[in-house]
Amino acid sequence: MDKFWLNSYPPGVPAEIDPDQYRSLVQMFDESFQKFGDRNAYVCMDKFLTYSELDTCSKKMAAWLQSRGLKKGARVAVMMPNVLQYPIAITAILRAGYTVVNVNPLYTPRELEHQLADSGSEAIIVLENFANTLQQVLAKTPVKHIVVASMGEMLGGAKGMLVNFVVRNVKKMVPEYALPNAVRFKDALSQGERMTFTPAEITSADVAFLQYTGGTTGVSKGATLTHRNIIANVLQTEVWTKPALDKAPVVEQLTIVCALPLYHIFALTACAMWGTRVGALNILIPNPRDIGGFIKELQKYKFNMLPAVNTLYNALLNHPEFDKIDFSALKLSNGGGMAVQQAVNDKWKKATGTSIIEGYGLSETSPVATCNRADMLEFTGTIGLPIPSTDIAIVDDDGQPVALGEPGEIAIRGPQVMAGYWNRPDETAKVMTADGYFKSGDIGVMDANGYVKIVDRKKDMILVSGFNVYPNELEGVIAMHPGVLECAVIGIEDEHSGEAVKVFVVRKDPNLTSAQLMDYCKQQLTGYKKPKYIEFRDELPKTNVGKILRRVLRDEQKKIEKQAA
Repeated sequence: MDKFWLNSYPPGVPAEIDPDQYRSLVQMFDESFQKFGDRNAYVCMDKFLTYSELDTCSKKMAAWLQSRGLKKGARVAVMMPNVLQYPIAITAILRAGYTVVNVNPLYTPRELEHQLADSGSEAIIVLENFANTLQQVLAKTPVKHIVVASMGEMLGGAKGMLVNFVVRNVKKMVPEYALPNAVRFKDALSQGERMTFTPAEITSADVAFLQYTGGTTGVSKGATLTHRNIIANVLQTEVWTKPALDKAPVVEQLTIVCALPLYHIFALTACAMWGTRVGALNILIPNPRDIGGFIKELQKYKFNMLPAVNTLYNALLNHPEFDKIDFSALKLSNGGGMAVQQAVNDKWKKATGTSIIEGYGLSETSPVATCNRADMLEFTGTIGLPIPSTDIAIVDDDGQPVALGEPGEIAIRGPQVMAGYWNRPDETAKVMTADGYFKSGDIGVMDANGYVKIVDRKKDMILVSGFNVYPNELEGVIAMHPGVLECAVIGIEDEHSGEAVKVFVVRKDPNLTSAQLMDYCKQQLTGYKKPKYIEFRDELPKTNVGKILRRVLRDEQKKIEKQAA
């Protein structure tokens, strides 16, 4: 393949990386713990965790997990926001030779049950705020071992007790739960201290993470990411960001704002994994939706890198306290998860002096596949160039390359592309080509310089604030409401979240109201999947065989939006 895009690379960025320079992520961690032991690795609510503490705590937790009799390759779920226990948990799980199953803590019982059952998770580390959700489905899952963490337990002494008191008793953020055999995170650490940790024999082909992503069938599937996949993306990120980070003044230790949730592949790779590799300090933000609180945290640090989605940049810019943040040390603003809007980029650049460098990828690609140059000063409106060791082909429905400049499906090949979907050879076969390309489902064009632009989506997927929402799943859930005869879900433009969910409903019960249906959706679906708009209709547009035509509804909606503009 002619990699003509290499001509557009910044000086010094190599065409290839070596994903085999580490046997496993654990070897990479061990190197960093040796190298950066005295440095702070994470900070959350003013409590710092050094690399040597991360090393010690994760060994204790790994020993505890091994003592439960879990076999190599066992799946261990993690269901927490960004708190200090998260990096300890994932490092421990990988060290013990197991696979991390990242779970969104805001999942409803239905969503959690599917993920735990599908992944075959035998253990889970969960923040107590979400333990009630686990309790509701535990009997229907293979989970046998439970570790329960609390917001305050890693913060030390009086502060930890105070935080726990406020979270439990004042803010009432911990619904009552009963998990009789659960062990406290702190207790698991102290028990693990008295146990022997046995380093696991891990190869680069072993599965490190199962990252669940929506499916065209409506059922979420686990993208199987090996140690090699993640190592490759860490090394790709490292060489790609170098031109921006090497600009004077060079900082000895990189400080990264980790506001995106660690259960999301973007933060997992770009903040936690790559941060560990380079000995960075990650500022953990447990609740980035509280923009005022987030800004208060940012005011405490001189940070160099801020990965975020367009909606978060926009929310920061529009907050009255925004001008109190010190951006003097900011070198890199990375945008991903959804399209960066030019208006947001321009405001951000004016305020901070840095453009938002947009990249593109999916859970299936660990995630980064293309990215704009890190030394870029101007907004390109594209998702950038294929990163080192990555091939991008723009293909037609038969998988054949289209002429340069013509639209087609973006197909990705590289060491960061997943091994397949967990236990779903049928679904894997649908997205992988014989020569190793992953078909993304996004329609793009590539220009003569190798820059790729997304123009449409092949799938009906909706992108809400960087999270994938699949209409099939929502339609399946909404159709189960006894008052609904049939329904169709589409995405519509939304100035806050990029896209919002709209559902068209034909009633079975003529008395069904929007409020009742909204309430039902609230119980069944995570916040970002919940419809923002409900429209009742007498009938829905269909093909002659009775298939509901979402595209017709989308086109109608676009007309309305045009008229309104």
